[in-house]
Amino acid sequence: MAEIFNAAIYQPLYNVLIFLYNVIPGQDFGVAIIATTIFLKLLLMPVSRKQIESQKKLQELQPKIKEIQNRYKDNKEKQTKELMAFYKENKANPLSGCLPLIVQLIFLIAIYRILINISMAGLVVDVSNLYSFVADPGKINHMFIGFIKLTEPSRGLAILAATAQYFQTKMIMKKNKKEDKSKKKRTSSKPDFSSMMSKQMLYLGPVLTLFI
Repeated sequence: MAEIFNAAIYQPLYNVLIFLYNVIPGQDFGVAIIATTIFLKLLLMPVSRKQIESQKKLQELQPKIKEIQNRYKDNKEKQTKELMAFYKENKANPLSGCLPLIVQLIFLIAIYRILINISMAGLVVDVSNLYSFVADPGKINHMFIGFIKLTEPSRGLAILAATAQYFQTKMIMKKNKKEDKSKKKRTSSKPDFSSMMSKQMLYLGPVLTLFI
């Protein structure tokens, strides 16, 4: 499993980061990290879009789901069986909202490991991880935009990154909420699974960014 992780995620991201560092004017490692993050956002966009579509579909199905839950509220086994059959019939998966979070966590762990390994190596790149077309930049420049030392913890940058992620996620959720406002009026006032998952992602992502 570790070999698959390294070959499929860790090493490609390692090379993307170093490649961007090489081509960015002034070889600013902080800017390279930001550029790599943007690259990841674009790469994971299809997964995020699929999650949004899945949430919308579950919201559309909420009236029928609530009906099944109420009909078999005294028989949990029958309720579960009917719900599974209903999900299968409508090609819906109540757990589909977990996938984007899991994928993002995997990539976040990879980026974290890359940065830790480079830092522990004295800001020297491990050439054994580089592809043949990615040049070894030598010792990494530890200054971000000329005056912030990346070798020292920066609470300001961590808070800024976490805040930016929070508002980005909130804007996406707000947009989806407006689009589905009329549908939600017809559903129960109880929060559905997809809504709860979205709220968890709203706070979990920024918290991980802040402390990692």
